[in-house]
Amino acid sequence: MGSYVLAVRLTILGSGSRGNCAYLETDEVRLLIDAGFSGKQIKDRLASIGRTPETLHGILLTHEHSDHCAGLKVLSGKMGIPLYANRLTLDAVTSSLKTSFQGKVFQTGYAFDIGDVSVESFSIPHDAQDPVGFLLRTQSCNIAFLTDLGHATGLVLDRVRPAHALVLETNYDTQLLQSDTRRPWSIKQRIMSRHGHLSNEAAAKVASALVSDHLRHIYLAHLSKDCNEPKLAARVVEKALHEKNAHHIQLHSTDQATPCPTLILGPPSSESPGNPDTQCDATLALEEKPSLSAVSRVPEKGHPSETVLPDLPNEMAATEQEHASFFQSLKDELPFDEEEKPKR
Repeated sequence: MGSYVLAVRLTILGSGSRGNCAYLETDEVRLLIDAGFSGKQIKDRLASIGRTPETLHGILLTHEHSDHCAGLKVLSGKMGIPLYANRLTLDAVTSSLKTSFQGKVFQTGYAFDIGDVSVESFSIPHDAQDPVGFLLRTQSCNIAFLTDLGHATGLVLDRVRPAHALVLETNYDTQLLQSDTRRPWSIKQRIMSRHGHLSNEAAAKVASALVSDHLRHIYLAHLSKDCNEPKLAARVVEKALHEKNAHHIQLHSTDQATPCPTLILGPPSSESPGNPDTQCDATLALEEKPSLSAVSRVPEKGHPSETVLPDLPNEMAATEQEHASFFQSLKDELPFDEEEKPKR
């Protein structure tokens, strides 16, 4: 008798220019992707879906900007929840928060496992030390996180192409940003630069390029409070998907203030068992009570330690390092002073 694969649960606890955090749960593992709210806010948001930070197995960090790391001092520094980050990002957040973490260092471009989740990181172009996106592979489905990037290269698209669910940045509406009176022109230029953020139109092109039979859900994430609106973002991306006849893809808005309904992603369809790259069943549900018993994870006591994770075979890793170097060379050419960099 074959083993039963439980569904994967994804909850966007909050997303926007002032904070980003997502929760992923499998049969074996409970993870946060970024921790961009205060420790108390994250605890409260987890409680709203019947979960607690004490059961978390780790936090995956995309980069060191405050809207992605604000809760780390409490969750990882004090509570000892393992923090998974590449070397430059871990060093940056350790310095900025003046805190030592239970660090788990991965090399960008290589895969590593956390329980039954295979984590693949890849370089993205953004004004941070070594920013990454993630593709999380499980027995049931693949979920990609692609936010905080100025543009999407062919390699970036290739890395997220296996996803059944995609968390995609739609940061700003170009017209609203250009007419905004609160930001100096230098900041607007940087946001719109190749190391800034994706506009609605740029995100629509990404969504269109990723259309496939197995991609079923796209979250519109990291919206600017001042320079975008959920309806604007949805309209632009929906139009691009409609032009590709991608009527099977559902769009989901995210909110800065409250968690989204939990997305439950089931195992692959019976037509292609054991191959989550082809198809998976998915439904939306907002659970009032947790359906799984709490997974025990007791933080180790004592001083935080650091572990370098072993690299799993990845045929794209060498290309990934070249990609990261190219992004850095472009970043060095940006004509703005460091103090003008937006704190996003």
